[in-house]
Amino acid sequence: MPLPENGAPWPPPHLAVPYREMKVNDAWYSGSHQRLTNVYRHGSQRREDGRRRLWGRHRQPHPGKPDRRLHIPLAGDIASASAALLFSEPLALAVTDTGTQSRLDELVDAGGLTNTLLEAAEVCAALGGAYLRCTWDTELVARPLLTVMQPDRAAPEFSYGVLSAVTFWRELHGGDTATVWRHLERHERRQILHALYHGTPDSLGRRVPLTEHPDTAGLAGSLGADGDAIATGIDALTAVYVPNLPSRMYRGSMFGRSDYDAPIHDLMDSLDETWSSWMRDIRLARARLIVPDSYLRDHGPGRGASFDDDREIWQGLAIPPTESAGITLSQFAIRVAEHDSTADRIVRQAVQSAGYSVATFGMEDTGAITATEVKARQRKSMTTRKQKAGYWAPELAEILHVQLMLDRVLFSRSIVPERPRVTFGAAVSDDPTSVAQTLSLLTQAQAASVDTRVRILHPDWHDERVQAEVDHILAETGQAVPDPMQAGALT
Repeated sequence: MPLPENGAPWPPPHLAVPYREMKVNDAWYSGSHQRLTNVYRHGSQRREDGRRRLWGRHRQPHPGKPDRRLHIPLAGDIASASAALLFSEPLALAVTDTGTQSRLDELVDAGGLTNTLLEAAEVCAALGGAYLRCTWDTELVARPLLTVMQPDRAAPEFSYGVLSAVTFWRELHGGDTATVWRHLERHERRQILHALYHGTPDSLGRRVPLTEHPDTAGLAGSLGADGDAIATGIDALTAVYVPNLPSRMYRGSMFGRSDYDAPIHDLMDSLDETWSSWMRDIRLARARLIVPDSYLRDHGPGRGASFDDDREIWQGLAIPPTESAGITLSQFAIRVAEHDSTADRIVRQAVQSAGYSVATFGMEDTGAITATEVKARQRKSMTTRKQKAGYWAPELAEILHVQLMLDRVLFSRSIVPERPRVTFGAAVSDDPTSVAQTLSLLTQAQAASVDTRVRILHPDWHDERVQAEVDHILAETGQAVPDPMQAGALT
């Protein structure tokens, strides 16, 4: 499908449902009171149990008084935990050619790949998917750039479950309530197309030259003879999509699901309601003194009156000796245990429904335990991590392969681009003593070769480094010398 025609509705109508779901999940992920209020006041204001949502209620606070509703950023914590499980430890990326391996390591370090992947993984967990895009700017840096693109600003096209093309879009400054400037960037095999449109909030409007807006004027000099395409020089798509599958609400769809999809929204809304109620108890339970009007100090006409609770000696008052002083202390109880227990149960259920162990969120006292015990307590999180890694690995390998190909074509690198092997780092580092005992037992039982034992100890090493270490070990232990009987030297 080429670039859209003038006057095409935008965003594309067939993406209305996924975009709407992403907007709700984005509001929870952002932690913004205003976004949550806007989403639920103009959408579904009731939970599945029929109760009106906390953020769908119309509150009219008194002038000068803030909105007392409290938001707990559980959604952001879930997305952050998901990203940390996958990419808190650097990836092991290996190719066979040593020159290509060195260049790949340079690209990883210079581009801050780990930080890029942490950002993408958070977005993927929150909105159901994320895009990684390869682009370049020869005047900026002499290497291809790997960037994260947002799923609610992308119009993908799939063929047999494979991304065949994608159009990224952004709104540019300079518009107003009636007009919108949009830049569309379409990635196809062998080329990237750019277009600028001047339209309305729900229509692309008319296509205009890229030079008519300062944000896109610089692209005009890079376009080909047809006026809108930049040739990449490689037979591959310069973008990949990592979905958070499977989608429960839309079976068979390539659009992923958020970690806290619709069923967990109600739990997070209930959590905010619980904490808001708890804070209300604290406000109401503040100690207050109720005193007669005569105890107040008059500050003069129009200046009100006040009660000095630090005053130790009072002037004589005409109070009968049979009556009390008239000062009453008012202080309500705070239902700490009830609120704490309710909030804890809600968080536990939400975390487990999202696919994680509560221990991942520090809700169990782990104390000083081994890595094996940590993994046992976080078994559900480790299972979810493994499932997500299965979706990430092939797309990462593909986009890194594309980056190497662009590096050779655009920057004349003498490398042999190949698809790297991606190995995820350990989510929980093993105790060195435990690893040493395991290797010792394997050696005594003669159940693993030297090569296998080296790979267990150093899972992030590539084949050449592993082989070099094996050769060193064999040489030091004398095992590198061939057995004469085995070599046939003696008969």
